[in-house]
Amino acid sequence: MTKITFMGTPMTLIGKEVKVGDKAPDFTVLNQGLEPVTLSDYDGKVKIISVIPSIDTGVCSQQTRKFNEEASSLENTAILTISVDLPFAQKKWCDTEGLPNVTTLSDHRDLSFGEAYGVVIEELRLLTRAVFVLNSNNKVVHAEYVGEVTDHPDYETAITKAKEAE
Repeated sequence: MTKITFMGTPMTLIGKEVKVGDKAPDFTVLNQGLEPVTLSDYDGKVKIISVIPSIDTGVCSQQTRKFNEEASSLENTAILTISVDLPFAQKKWCDTEGLPNVTTLSDHRDLSFGEAYGVVIEELRLLTRAVFVLNSNNKVVHAEYVGEVTDHPDYETAITKAKEAE
């Protein structure tokens, strides 16, 4: 299993690690309207899944903005930002930041996504920072579990993999 730290302290991840070549596991999360959303809602699209601990923090905010700016020109691509923040907090952040079209999804209810992708930090009940790129057939073409939760992911590689998956 991937080893991560939070501010230098080792943390434990819960769930199964997802690797390149795997079929992406299904999940159920909530959108800003409290409606359930699953992976199949994005069938036929390339997916960039940007996983963050909490949207209203510096690196998470920058990560969300960066992926949405960089990937907005990609054809047939959905950019999904997933955290355990409540849908209300995600909506408020999007409204405050002037990004009403960002797709934020909440895993707060039962950690369905977090456990399926091995990103739940046991000690904090947050999701670790990670990025997954899935092709239109839900095959994992890129998986990055960021070693230190407070660091940025490799944006360039994720965007390149999404372009190649089109």
